[in-house]
Amino acid sequence: MDVYAAINARQTIRDFSEQAIEPTLIERIISAGMAAPTNNHLREWHFVLLQDAAKRQELLAQVIHPLNKQDSIRVVDSWGMTDEVQREMYVDAIPKQYRMLATSACLMLPCFRQESDLLRPETLSSLNGLASMWCCIENMLVAAAAEGVFGVLRIPGENERSVIKRFLGIPGSYEIPCYLALGYPAEQARRARQTEIDLNERIHYDRWRTEE
Repeated sequence: MDVYAAINARQTIRDFSEQAIEPTLIERIISAGMAAPTNNHLREWHFVLLQDAAKRQELLAQVIHPLNKQDSIRVVDSWGMTDEVQREMYVDAIPKQYRMLATSACLMLPCFRQESDLLRPETLSSLNGLASMWCCIENMLVAAAAEGVFGVLRIPGENERSVIKRFLGIPGSYEIPCYLALGYPAEQARRARQTEIDLNERIHYDRWRTEE
């Protein structure tokens, strides 16, 4: 698939079919991630694939408490969220947090080396490892889309990260930026409506252009 077609095909999917992903395809997707630029030229990235269904459910039961639609509406109201498209996405997404991770064909925990405190960086450069890891993840999402596989991310909270690292035996010098759930979309999978963006309003030449 053409790279622009793959980028445009990439969609966040939270409703997965039961179709398995071949191990060779998962390896190919991870290989695309490993082609991303890295902050220190060492690619100190690892990927924990939580494929055992019982172990996956055991972990998720410790860190995610499912919410229903009404709970979701209360959450977005508490955030002061008013944009219609944004609210629509969150109200649909929040109740699916447990199911999308539990039922995806592949649940991946990407890990990157981070010696300093991730949430208390001394300088912006202290976050170089995190920035590189996100380049890797986006490569994987685009590669997956080219294969007809789609994904969804969930960023764990602070306490949640500690539980995940302990449960999976991840070394203290590594951090987890997100869960990455991959799978083939269910027949009626919902794709979130996107906010329309006018590039002319977002591109600035030589200096920031203010509205007149």
